[in-house]
Amino acid sequence: MTVNKSENKYFWEVFLIKNYTLLWLSSFLSMLSTQIRIISTGFILYEITGSGLSLGMLGIIQLFFQLPSILFGGVFADYLKRTTLITVTQLIGTLVVGLLSYFAFTDSLTDWHIYIATAILSVNSTIGGPARSALTANLVPKNQLIYAVAANTATMQIGSVIAPIIFGILTVLVGTALPLFIGSIAAFVSAIACMMIKSNSTPSQNNKMSPIKNILEGFVYVKNHPILPGLYLLDIGVTVVSFYRQIMPLIADRLYKGGAAAVSLLTAFNSVGAIAGSFLVVFLTNIKSKGKLVLAATMLYGVLLILFGLSSGLFLGAIIISLLGAADAVGMTVRQAIVQLTCPDNLRGRAVSLHSVAAMTANNVGHFEIGVASDLIGARNALIIGGIISCIVVLFIWKTFKGVSSFKLEV
Repeated sequence: MTVNKSENKYFWEVFLIKNYTLLWLSSFLSMLSTQIRIISTGFILYEITGSGLSLGMLGIIQLFFQLPSILFGGVFADYLKRTTLITVTQLIGTLVVGLLSYFAFTDSLTDWHIYIATAILSVNSTIGGPARSALTANLVPKNQLIYAVAANTATMQIGSVIAPIIFGILTVLVGTALPLFIGSIAAFVSAIACMMIKSNSTPSQNNKMSPIKNILEGFVYVKNHPILPGLYLLDIGVTVVSFYRQIMPLIADRLYKGGAAAVSLLTAFNSVGAIAGSFLVVFLTNIKSKGKLVLAATMLYGVLLILFGLSSGLFLGAIIISLLGAADAVGMTVRQAIVQLTCPDNLRGRAVSLHSVAAMTANNVGHFEIGVASDLIGARNALIIGGIISCIVVLFIWKTFKGVSSFKLEV
């Protein structure tokens, strides 16, 4: 399958579009809030319990609450005004993270507060996420969409760089309460930025169809798509055995005997690499075989994960994890662009949500799996085995799903 797009544009031209710039700002602040909350609560939870299983339980909670809600998130994105949906979810995030900050300030934050907040915010983010992704295609021309998707991916990672710096400095100086408060403020400003977007972001073709029929229509469309099933399975197969990001406190402790500073360093380096990978995609637009590009980037990810597990020093580990972030970002950016460019607007929200089902299910199962595996066989062995299995999954998809390896996209 080949998709042709002509009239190349410079990458930065997407930021000349006011509505897209507002969406970018909203996305950046949303990601900043999310990352501060994830790092802070993970660190606090590990301090309370000292257990990889307790961190892994966050993944199970997210899976339990995200899986049903993400399907309706896609329907809402194709049924309601997307800007309103994003704004409401950001305001809910403001309230929940603000409450976590209050409990931390009063020294009353417990593991159950963290689990309950994780459940609420899991539903919240999965309902708003597809709307945010689908809205991008409403705001930029198709021939600039891959650049916008690359900018979106970079946005996520810029937030992921700044968040651990904020967390690390403030936690060392004053404790974990202030980072959570800043996360709450970031979520609120994100909502304001989204409210300022002027766009008719309500798809018109789905309003007369029931939500259940909307879900089924989206599922049938993705199932019969020549590329998407293979891409989604690739996401699941690799991430289930390799999702290391949300157990960074455990990795920093057991691989490098480090605390908050080591967590911040590893998380920041991973995100810097991801930013570089996101922008690298811009220079890879002349590669027509985008399917093979995804597979190659994912194979490199598996190899680097093995090397990360074998690394012995914090500095070397930081270098490798930055390369891991870059390889992951290249694969993720191109996957998202393929979904956006091969789906019609009235089905895009549901296609994105089903992609999110695959990714988030894998993230949460992987979160639990690597946390438990780290307790059972050691964090180092869990990473090495995860990398080996990831490489095997890539080879399986390459040989079995010919639509993925043969897909070409010209932008």
